[in-house]
Amino acid sequence: MTTTDFLGYTPDAKYSTSVAYFSMEFAIDQSLKIYSGGLGFLSGSHLRSAYELKQNLIGIGMLWKYGYYDQVRDRDNNMVATFIEKDYSFLEDTGIVFSVPVHSTTVQVKAYLLRPETFGSAPLFLLSTDLPENDEVSKSITHRLYDPNETTRIAQSIILGIGGGLLLEQLNITPDIYHMNEGHAVPLNFYLYSKFKNLEEIKKRMVFTTHTPEIAGNEEHDFALLKEMSFFYHMQDHEVKFVLGLEGDKFNYTLAALKFSGKANGVSKLHGEVARDMWGGYAGICEITSITNAQNKHYWQDENFAEKLEANDQQGLEVRKKEMKILLFKEVANQTGKLFDENILTLVWARRFAAYKRADLLMHDWNRFLELLKNTEQPVQIIWAGKPYPEDTGANKIFNSIISKTKTFANCAVLVGYELGLSELLKKGTDVWLNNPKMYREASGTSGMTAVMNGGVNLSIPDGWIPEFAVDGENCFIIEPSSDDLPEADRDAKENSNLMDVLEQKVLPTYYNNPTKWFQMIKKGVEDVIPAFESTRMANEYYEKMYDKTDQS
Repeated sequence: MTTTDFLGYTPDAKYSTSVAYFSMEFAIDQSLKIYSGGLGFLSGSHLRSAYELKQNLIGIGMLWKYGYYDQVRDRDNNMVATFIEKDYSFLEDTGIVFSVPVHSTTVQVKAYLLRPETFGSAPLFLLSTDLPENDEVSKSITHRLYDPNETTRIAQSIILGIGGGLLLEQLNITPDIYHMNEGHAVPLNFYLYSKFKNLEEIKKRMVFTTHTPEIAGNEEHDFALLKEMSFFYHMQDHEVKFVLGLEGDKFNYTLAALKFSGKANGVSKLHGEVARDMWGGYAGICEITSITNAQNKHYWQDENFAEKLEANDQQGLEVRKKEMKILLFKEVANQTGKLFDENILTLVWARRFAAYKRADLLMHDWNRFLELLKNTEQPVQIIWAGKPYPEDTGANKIFNSIISKTKTFANCAVLVGYELGLSELLKKGTDVWLNNPKMYREASGTSGMTAVMNGGVNLSIPDGWIPEFAVDGENCFIIEPSSDDLPEADRDAKENSNLMDVLEQKVLPTYYNNPTKWFQMIKKGVEDVIPAFESTRMANEYYEKMYDKTDQS
């Protein structure tokens, strides 16, 4: 059996290299809730473009019984996480069941298939341990994406990596390239070592994409616990240390992935530099290049909007943009009881919700924020949305504090249920897409790309992908970052001030006083974002930079 048996098409000859793409999450469709945020959005767009280009690529992921979580409100209107069982009639039961050693147990794993024609993506195999023959602990491995229990999280990586490798064996598929999208699948390498008995043979076949621009964010666990969990498959921990040249008691997923891989990449030019600085001092790591993340135009861009823009129809585009805003505002009214006006500039902050992304930076100077909300000459409407990790108490506190602080303002709304569907509404309905993370913390960020595709103008700190795109005042508005030498609190204050200056002195006046310039900014934004930040370019670049084996022997 070959990958072409599942593709539903004959791969284009220029993509003859066969690839197995491993990721803990994929955002393919609103109905398939197996993702949390940007990592999933990225892998979903990659599979969509791979399908459109007829690439020889299959995805390997996990079938999460309860998804990430369902984001709802409690009786006090605060955000809470609930876990609801998901059923998917469109997934095909392959009938393949195999065993994976986890801890002292042999866990049974079943493989399901999302066929390409279902949602227009490369074929995606999803692994589940929620089977009657497993005990309750084993069943729970594939219950929750990013389970907070340490041993369950480790087991999830074992199922993805070793289980994914064993699945390919069951399918009689030997891909030319194994691609780890983030370090979760690193146990795959120990499975491959049992086959090849040679690190160099693995390096010929393995590539790795890192997404996390700080040491603390890269997952690691005690060697002793990982050995006990069967994380290293048939290798002993002392063998692992010897083969990879590792020391100490902690095993870092990213470092190991960099040592197992022949090539690796960061997800923007800036992140590539950061990653080389982070890991360059370690012996035995592979080259780290960069391939900037991108998003799929056919999935994300409104066709009617694109037609108006192509025809240079300013009036028609303004009409369509208001129609898209009205669709978003119906959801605002549904969730919050607030009626927004499609004629008013609407600013959106929406993405995976983490403290470093600073959702509340806009209100850092509370009095100035109030003045902004009370401006009747150039009024603004503001929407927040995003999903914090359920156990991240700090991020959850920020989310609920924004709800509390803005509850009485008719022109502020906080939405829950940030998944593909709501994300699409927000990106199509926004006028200004706000992005203000702490500098050097956003590896790439992709939400602003899809906002631009639908006529949203970025108001952003120059982090992640933004420096590769931005022409300040022509296709976006840049928030000047503060000096790196300032204490964190002073940086927040300075960058809040810079943000408000740009918003009050440039963004609002342009929107209200110069609609022709606003139209030109939208037009240039779309011209600059496509094809440079459309996932056709990205999927091609992975084949050219990462999957090409001609320079490996």
